Amino acid sequence: MNKSGKLAAAIWCAALMSGSAFAADEDFFTHIHTDKAMANVTISPGISGPVDISIQLETVDETPLSAKSVSITLSNPDSGAKLSTVAASRSADDGWKARASLGPGKWMLALNIALSDTDHVEVESPILVK
Repeated sequence: MNKSGKLAAAIWCAALMSGSAFAADEDFFTHIHTDKAMANVTISPGISGPVDISIQLETVDETPLSAKSVSITLSNPDSGAKLSTVAASRSADDGWKARASLGPGKWMLALNIALSDTDHVEVESPILVK
């Protein structure tokens, strides 16, 4: 193997060892919206196991949306698995956070957003966990 071939092999091996060659630990992002609310949801990391779920709520005019509470329900239509609904907690940046443990596959993420005691918005989106 010539010098450039050895250098390319060394760079490739270093990338593999650092994990930068794989996207397995990247976050999964989805944007969900209705005519009353929008949610930017990040699943971190986007691989099976314990994950953090971060939610930023916005109005349809893309301004921050205040909510009294947010709950999350995750289900896997392929396996029939449904996790308990969990209440998200308000984070320091006025977003919402929760934790879950997910297996690999396509999941359905549903948010129940309480805007007031009488006004609720429900949105859902598929998410992919590697």
